[in-house]
Amino acid sequence: MDRHSTTQGSRLRGVNLGGWLVLEKWMKPSLFQGLAASDETTWCAELGRAAPARLRAHWASFITREDFAWLAGVGINALRIPLGHWIFGPPYPYHPKYGGSPHPFVEGGIEVLDRALDWAREFDLRVVLDLHAAPGCQNGFDNGGIQGVCEWHTREEYLAHSVEVLGRLAARYHARSCLHAIEVLNEPRWDVPTDLLEAWYVRAYGAIRAHCRPEDVAVVFHDGFRSHREYLGFMQPPAFQNVIFDVHRYQCFERADIDLDIHGHLHKAAVVWRSEADEIQRELDLPAIVGEWSLGLDPKTVDGMDVFQEQLAYRGYAAAQLLAFEHYRGWFFWSYRTETVPAWCFRDCVERGWLPQRFQ
Repeated sequence: MDRHSTTQGSRLRGVNLGGWLVLEKWMKPSLFQGLAASDETTWCAELGRAAPARLRAHWASFITREDFAWLAGVGINALRIPLGHWIFGPPYPYHPKYGGSPHPFVEGGIEVLDRALDWAREFDLRVVLDLHAAPGCQNGFDNGGIQGVCEWHTREEYLAHSVEVLGRLAARYHARSCLHAIEVLNEPRWDVPTDLLEAWYVRAYGAIRAHCRPEDVAVVFHDGFRSHREYLGFMQPPAFQNVIFDVHRYQCFERADIDLDIHGHLHKAAVVWRSEADEIQRELDLPAIVGEWSLGLDPKTVDGMDVFQEQLAYRGYAAAQLLAFEHYRGWFFWSYRTETVPAWCFRDCVERGWLPQRFQ
């Protein structure tokens, strides 16, 4: 693989490997059965000594080499791999949700990540490493590691540890030809002050660039659930090189979206989001990706449809989004596998015919 051409060249058509190195209860509820835990932090704290065996079994089975082969076989060329700040093991900052253990997280995730990059190289897949869960949690979501807590931005210890982890990832993987980018932080919440977030993004960029050359590895930052216009003039060359802006696009969380019928969803995806893609990149003067999207809709959207109509609805929604997102530098479906909710499971969506059979 010619590393330079893949970093700067062809469009990323990718899939997230969510629920693997950062647990989300809704993605694999069987792992949480019988527990009060709602996220990886409380799962590890509650299980204690029983956690390592269970989690290592999950790591070994939830995503395998066969999955990498299958993704490459359908034409996917990139993977976004979410990981937690605990990926290297202790030490890491304490949080009260850890309970009596200063270091509750299961060790060994870094070896799983090593193996994932081996597979990515084998199947010619580009990788975006994504710091998905930061100490203190950056968004209060289960995917940030601690549901209902958003304290990452309130302590320098948390901010500094996050930078350290990014630097260690860059140092460990900078020579891997499959490493396309490092995303500094997934979905920091909308009420994290923009000036604080921008200053931290600059620190994170510096930590990655200490090991990764711009011509080899991109640095990705998320919009933080705010208008791209808050970042006008931010991270521009020549001071910053090979920077990518990340947006996530869903139509199943906000009331105005939930109330749309299928035709409204198709219009928003095909027309509104297509125009937005061009506008964001033109105004920011940075390439952008859609780091997350899915076929998830409120169930009432397809209520009353027969099987044929429901198939059309999901196929249409998929096509409308893909046509819009092809205006970006790339996109990543959330996610490759779930135990439930097929509209969020890439493999199910392909096998049901909702998504294309080939992505080339």
